[in-house]
Amino acid sequence: MQSTTQPVSQSVGGLAPAGPSNSAVRAAAEEFEAVFIAQILHGMSAGLEPDGPLGGNSEDPFSSMLNDEYARLISRSGGIGVADAVMREMLKTQETD
Repeated sequence: MQSTTQPVSQSVGGLAPAGPSNSAVRAAAEEFEAVFIAQILHGMSAGLEPDGPLGGNSEDPFSSMLNDEYARLISRSGGIGVADAVMREMLKTQETD
């Protein structure tokens, strides 16, 4: 079966120029990075006692959602470099297909 994916040439820094398929690859890489950061944030806040206005166990579901949103914001604002590495690897895989 012949692949319908067209190889993408890489530019300076190892990232391919922007295009419709590259925006989808970038979005997937940023989502992966957000999940990774969320796992780190969940681990960091696992032992903390809730001390907000709701107090006690009522804050638990909200702290999880807040950590997830923090992770998305960190990833979208430049992240920690994981998205760039994931995107490079995804584009390398696309070129070899």
